[in-house]
Amino acid sequence: MSVDIDAPPPPPNRLPRHVAIVMDGNGRWAQQRSLPRTAGHREGAKAARRIVQSCDERGIEVLTLFAFSSENWHRPRPEVDILMNLFLTTLRSEIRRLDKTNVRLRFIGDPGAFSDTLRKYMIEAERRTVANDGLTLVIAANYGGRWDIAQAARRVSEAVLAGHLQPGDITVDRLHHYMCLADLPMPDLFIRTGGEQRISNFLLWQMAYTEFYFTDRLWPDYDADDLELACAAFASRQRRFGLTGEQVALSAHA
Repeated sequence: MSVDIDAPPPPPNRLPRHVAIVMDGNGRWAQQRSLPRTAGHREGAKAARRIVQSCDERGIEVLTLFAFSSENWHRPRPEVDILMNLFLTTLRSEIRRLDKTNVRLRFIGDPGAFSDTLRKYMIEAERRTVANDGLTLVIAANYGGRWDIAQAARRVSEAVLAGHLQPGDITVDRLHHYMCLADLPMPDLFIRTGGEQRISNFLLWQMAYTEFYFTDRLWPDYDADDLELACAAFASRQRRFGLTGEQVALSAHA
């Protein structure tokens, strides 16, 4: 089932249901220590494990991590190869732990460019954890927000050509049904580490009303305390979803 994106705003909540993170700063972390960039990526994988655990402990429902964008293929080939190997080895080592802790793992993005071996492990990880009802961990791999919108438009076009839809049936809510993450709550809180202040083609459709939080902290150093600061900043904001502040305040006390 898709989420009704035209539904009234949810009541105020001090805890985001869905956190989305761009894990930036691995390379700079390594360079500051005169280490190869690959060392930063390995430490970044450890940080991801910490934040998955922290989100699970806090009761956050969904965590989406931007692991590899469709633009990352333009990086130097040796670095891309190392990232792919790290992705595979991390996936192999983490499947059992994630399953044991009741985490459901999902992937979004175009898997066509990945090796057969990597795709096999991705499918196996999703299959093994599909019945888990704890934290949903979404890994965006070979993902781009523009790609997401384009694939949704293509699927809607195919439905029209097949006679299942009429052009007049295509609404915002209908198109949303074909987007990645359509069955999950939309991101409440977006975090980007590393000091950059942009979303870099990440969840363009889904983050229409997401609260943004930027930090200079490099991803390999990111920990539970940093996540707590981001959640505290989120809790301090009034989310209006197009309403006035007075309307939101009234609905909160209704």
